Amino acid sequence: MSRARPAVTVAAIVEREGRFLLVEEATRDGLRLNQPAGHVEGGETLAAAVARETLEEAAWTVVAREAVGLYMWQSAGSGATYLRIAYAADALAHDAARALDEGIVRALWMTRDEIAASRAQHRSPLVERCVDDYLAGQRLPPGFITDLAGTPV
Repeated sequence: MSRARPAVTVAAIVEREGRFLLVEEATRDGLRLNQPAGHVEGGETLAAAVARETLEEAAWTVVAREAVGLYMWQSAGSGATYLRIAYAADALAHDAARALDEGIVRALWMTRDEIAASRAQHRSPLVERCVDDYLAGQRLPPGFITDLAGTPV
């Protein structure tokens, strides 16, 4: 049994005209698909982390709107455990000239059916699950998450 603490991550669920923003990234298991996602940095709010990760990985400026869900997942390969907070986010602008994070091959927009058809390339089962929960209208109630990051004591 691993004693490692879960890593807190965020993911952006960005829908535009029936397509969802994903990134293709190079991993030790080859190319994989994921939402723009990553670790929350110290002192950073969850909404700020969603916006930063999406800009860094997909070159899209977004604003996090509502939390879709909390997801705990353990990687069978590495044994690492992740606590993901997925947010529905609105796409505001794209910077085509911006370099993507190291390891990110490209950003792409995929339909729900295309996401399902590419299941073997997903970084984790959270990719499809978060889209399905979003499409089902799942949202955490306002006030469910209280984000006091950066608030002085």
